[in-house]
Amino acid sequence: MNQKFKITALLLLSIWSSIMAQDSWTLDECVAYALEHNLQLNDFKYTNQANRETYRQSVRNLLPSVNASSSYLISYGRAEDPNTGTFVNQDFYSNNYSLESSIDLFQGFQKINSIKASKLLFKATEEEVLQQKYLLAFRVMQAFYDIQFFEGLVAISNEQLTVSQSNYNLVERQVELGLKAGADLYEAESLLLTDKLNVTQSNNQLATAKLTLIQEMNLEDTSEINIQKDFDDLALESDTDEMKSDSVYTEARGFLPMIKAQELRAKAAKKQVAVSRGALYPSLSFFAGIGTGYFETTRDTMGNTLLFRQQFRDNTSQYIGVNLSVPISNGWSARSKVKQSKIEKLRAENNLKTQEQELFQAIQLLVQDYNSLLVELVQSNQKIEAQNLAFTIAQKRYEKGLINALELFTAKNLYASAQNENLQVKLRSEINKSTLDFYRGLPVFNID
Repeated sequence: MNQKFKITALLLLSIWSSIMAQDSWTLDECVAYALEHNLQLNDFKYTNQANRETYRQSVRNLLPSVNASSSYLISYGRAEDPNTGTFVNQDFYSNNYSLESSIDLFQGFQKINSIKASKLLFKATEEEVLQQKYLLAFRVMQAFYDIQFFEGLVAISNEQLTVSQSNYNLVERQVELGLKAGADLYEAESLLLTDKLNVTQSNNQLATAKLTLIQEMNLEDTSEINIQKDFDDLALESDTDEMKSDSVYTEARGFLPMIKAQELRAKAAKKQVAVSRGALYPSLSFFAGIGTGYFETTRDTMGNTLLFRQQFRDNTSQYIGVNLSVPISNGWSARSKVKQSKIEKLRAENNLKTQEQELFQAIQLLVQDYNSLLVELVQSNQKIEAQNLAFTIAQKRYEKGLINALELFTAKNLYASAQNENLQVKLRSEINKSTLDFYRGLPVFNID
């Protein structure tokens, strides 16, 4: 029994450990999870589904309409006999049944243009869903690299703390041996406490960055996430050719969902103008129907009300016809709708030009940053090497008593600042390059 209990306990412990273990997420995994679980993205999908149904219904509007009706009427006192058309003084009841169908033959091509417009709007929302997926992917990427940055910052802070702790221990021994005064120990302790505070602040910033990624992914029931630590591999490719804004814009202009969506909306607005113009033309429709009824006042020669089945057969009538409607005056509302739809068309075209302008300006800034970062990354690497060498020399001089704690603190801070700057440049380089690769049509994200 004791052995079974031990085995059960080990199994439960193993299962619990596997549940509690944190997975290591790659960027692609984070993006894929966010795309599947983001609630805001679902709202755009629902809009697209609604537009798809609107498009389908616009096609179904070409079908004939068929309507059936039935009524039951009880008349009191003096009332018109629906069978004979004469007025009688008696209470009676009647039933009427009808079936009618109609189809529009001509409506100024309003239905055809409505189909085209609704299809364009449906396609536009499809592109907008894809655009929202890309925007979400970029937000996840930014949060992902922010974590890598703050993890690097924590590592730098811990490295500086280790140095300060080592220096504090050294000064403490020297004070005990009478080689240094007690004031030197206070200076070393002040530097140590400063670095401890930096470590705490860096960890807090890292926790905030992780929370941001968790929220973007909509990762529930957790406040911790681990990502694959590939920060050391982040570096801008040594491309000596400067990137050109015009070429990147041309490639982005051809496939970017937000541009395609706005183009489709502009085309849909043009079709809406045609729809509103169609209301100015005459409309022609064809209709046909069949009807019958049962009347309590319909009697035979003996004064008995005829049977329902006989009346239903004998009272049956059919009809067909056409209806022509010519708009003459409707308070100028039809022409007003034409003017309004023209304004909406101009607005949609202007929005397209605005989107194109904003895209070009964004690419200009990205290309400028890219060309600048090519130089900044080289200089940052050189600077960190120089500051590392300067700090190493200062540390050795401090250990020999040739410089004071303030001078060492200055050299150490300069080295830490150079490391921080280098981290920022690397991250900016990676995000900038990934963004430009996206605009150039390269596969940055695995998004359908």
